[in-house]
Amino acid sequence: MAQEFTIPTSSGLERDARRMHADAHGVRPGEIALGVVIGRTSEFFDFFVYAIASVLVFPQLFFPFVDRLTGVMLSFAVFALAFVARPFGSAIFGAIDRRFGRGAKLTVALFLLGGSTAFISFLPGYATVGPLAIWALAACRIGQGLALAGAWDGLASLLALNAPEKKRGWYAMIPQLGAPFGFMLASGLFAYFVSSLGGADFLDWGWRYPFFAAFAINVVALFARLRIVATEDYGALFEKRELRPTPVASLLRAEGGNVLIGAFAPLATFAMFHLVTVFPLSWVILHDPDQALTFLRIELFGALVGVGGILASGWIADRINRQNQLALSALLIGGFSLLAPRLLDGGSLGQTLYVVLGFAILGLSFGQAAGTVSSRFSKRYRYTGAAVTSDLSWLIGAGFAPLAALGLATLWGLPAIGLYLASGAIATLVALTIDRNRRLALK
Repeated sequence: MAQEFTIPTSSGLERDARRMHADAHGVRPGEIALGVVIGRTSEFFDFFVYAIASVLVFPQLFFPFVDRLTGVMLSFAVFALAFVARPFGSAIFGAIDRRFGRGAKLTVALFLLGGSTAFISFLPGYATVGPLAIWALAACRIGQGLALAGAWDGLASLLALNAPEKKRGWYAMIPQLGAPFGFMLASGLFAYFVSSLGGADFLDWGWRYPFFAAFAINVVALFARLRIVATEDYGALFEKRELRPTPVASLLRAEGGNVLIGAFAPLATFAMFHLVTVFPLSWVILHDPDQALTFLRIELFGALVGVGGILASGWIADRINRQNQLALSALLIGGFSLLAPRLLDGGSLGQTLYVVLGFAILGLSFGQAAGTVSSRFSKRYRYTGAAVTSDLSWLIGAGFAPLAALGLATLWGLPAIGLYLASGAIATLVALTIDRNRRLALK
């Protein structure tokens, strides 16, 4: 008698969750959306906790042997390691997914993510253990990158599949809300400890609490996401090869062109991402360290504006389609590149306008950056294709952005930042044009 083929799952965990949550209506888009937002918020919290500490803490703690500017740039170099590690993480966790199931993959990934972030809170500084402290920090950052790739759960794709046809743009923006929520949580915690503690206490132990909190936040996110991925509806889509992992090599052979275009299409968005959040914080504090708390509060308000921009992107995309929305956002980023140098160099008022206007445009762009081109993938490669495209777009557009921006601004002044943003906008428009021509050729 032939043995029945089944997709592997993470032992009894998913089966028990399915029985616990089984009901007549299955998985509603609203339930998927909640799981997506909680999951992405936890990921971006870990992301921004490290990014903010790269400016406020790590130069003094891990690189005290160089000047402050060099220390920040070295911190940004370590920051980039996670983005380099992400494509490797997709390959590793893809194999875990195929062999042991998506629940096992998510559990390992989120514990690695939370553990890597929390472990940073216990690291000694350079003054205590010398270069070993830097190597340990780099290892934790690589662990974060591998885990972020493994945390891909396909929920964004599942949400898109369950979205009403005329509201695809609205549902596409929902996962993106995790970025401003995670940023507000991370910057809010840092702002609290900066305001509550003296400089010595903050550098000694206060900065460690946001990192330590990451583990608890990731555990909550794990259960929220397993609640969805363990349902019968998700399993049914998975088994129909709507959301089934495939080897990365197979994906690249079959649909490498879609991966390449998908990696470059959101380039303007991801360049803007760090030039609104991390880079201005570093630039302002390097010139006036006493402005740390004030600027964190300004960025908190800017993130709220960014939430509004993301929500607006969904409404606009459903009227002009997602590709046109992303192209429009690239044009806005190109326009912002002309104003950015003057605003950032315009004192407190100019810097506030830089952050608020930048977050508004970032929200409009980031809200539709995910999946605009990856929706081109065939059913067989949709799950892995979306993950790998995301890894590469973050690596190309965002991984080295803080380091590049700070280096350019230091060498050639703030106008170089405008050129950097403009180049990202041009790359996005070129990629979208190529994608549009390919679509027309296939009709």
